[in-house]
Amino acid sequence: MGKKDKAKKGKGAEKTIAKTLKKQTNKLKKELAAKGEEDLEQVIKDLEEADRKKNAIVEDLLKDGPSRRANFSFNAHIDKDEIIMFGGEYFNGQKTYVYGDLVIYNLKKKTWLRIQSPGAAPPRCAHQAVLTAGEGGQLWIFGGEYASPSQSQFYHYKDLWVFYLKTKKWEKINATLGPTSRSGHRMVLCKKQLVVFGGYHDNGMDYKYYNDLHTFDLESRTWRKIEPAGIAPSPRSGCQMLALPDGRILITGGYSKNKVKKDIDKGIVHSDAFLLVPDKHDTNGTKWKWQSVKLSGTKPSPRTGMSVVANTIGNRAYFFGGVQDEEEDEENISGTFFNDLYCLDLEKLNFNRITLDGVKSKKEVIDAEGAKSDMVQDVEQPEASVNAEQPIVVDDGVFTLTIGPSTSGNAENANAGATGAVAVQVTIPSPRMGSGLCVKHGVLYLYGGIVEDGDKQYTLNDMFALGKLWRNQQNNILIVKGFSRSAQRSRMGRTHSR
Repeated sequence: MGKKDKAKKGKGAEKTIAKTLKKQTNKLKKELAAKGEEDLEQVIKDLEEADRKKNAIVEDLLKDGPSRRANFSFNAHIDKDEIIMFGGEYFNGQKTYVYGDLVIYNLKKKTWLRIQSPGAAPPRCAHQAVLTAGEGGQLWIFGGEYASPSQSQFYHYKDLWVFYLKTKKWEKINATLGPTSRSGHRMVLCKKQLVVFGGYHDNGMDYKYYNDLHTFDLESRTWRKIEPAGIAPSPRSGCQMLALPDGRILITGGYSKNKVKKDIDKGIVHSDAFLLVPDKHDTNGTKWKWQSVKLSGTKPSPRTGMSVVANTIGNRAYFFGGVQDEEEDEENISGTFFNDLYCLDLEKLNFNRITLDGVKSKKEVIDAEGAKSDMVQDVEQPEASVNAEQPIVVDDGVFTLTIGPSTSGNAENANAGATGAVAVQVTIPSPRMGSGLCVKHGVLYLYGGIVEDGDKQYTLNDMFALGKLWRNQQNNILIVKGFSRSAQRSRMGRTHSR
């Protein structure tokens, strides 16, 4: 009887919360309607209906590339020399734009192709996307959020979509028992399952952070809620989540907030790490265990908004950028944005910081200059920082990395006088958060994001590539698209949750 009573009480509490949330939502809708703002749910329904009525696939080349954006998905095609971008957001100082465009970057042609297909997933940002092999490649997208132009309304999705890259068609997956509406969650591919963790929901009146775990079986197309053994990570969003080569899943970092007063929230930047370990005797992928883990080496400072991508060829993951906030008082914060790059060994779980050298041969300088696009623009460089310690060069079979203390930015290498080598200016990405990061053929690609300067916030649409650009023993960066800035925008607390 006791267990049944507890179950009934649990369901009763859930119903009470749902009713309260519904009342709050209806109240907000009435207030917004009085101000002349449309109901966001109806706006999204209208967008979906308009998309369903389209009867042809439209493709157009974007001469100037995609618009400025942050919090979008950025995935390298498994079989083709392409990068697939979807969604994102941009604020121009007056209005917020949330995108639903799917754009493909061709690495050989250096062109951006926008594809508009009937029945597409509605616009969103802070979602998650995973690309799988088979049938010409499939892009799986879950969750995310949509904001009204005034940012007075936010809608969180709980839908699952797949885009078939070969046929360029969308399909909405109508499977039950999936995660609740959320954004800022994380999703990885593990064997033949999508694994979803965490995230947050904010309706403008109240918020909730999650630490639940769900899997989606790509063969049976069914959702399952997983209850792992062990002590789980605390609720959070915006964490880094990586599928390791041995079947384990790593989760580190993230952001959450708690109420300290009636209208005052305190943000928490998490720096802990956990492993989600599958039961070796389980053949169904339903039994997992949480394990706390310590990451070793030169780790990034605690921060939010870092971009991360795993490279399975070298069993390494790469972390870039992010922001570290300092609270000036209960209502004001200032942030330090980063443009540093870290490498995590996925077997040893050991971090190294990667620095960039500006030395290459004379022939390589000529080749590099000749390869630059007409769209290349000058980018303001950060001041060089010089350290007397010697860098360590490590070749992991994918990148040749200079790890540890070294010169950076416009620095000149001490060995620049060596035969056939010259010191050159190295263009590095500006500090940022919420950018897109992916890897293809041993080259790391970075696009967009957000950076602040005082009380101004800039949204970027620049693109960088790092890797085997000149086939030498140093790292060099080639800018693909110029640096551009958006209008002024004040910091929003939601940004860190993504």
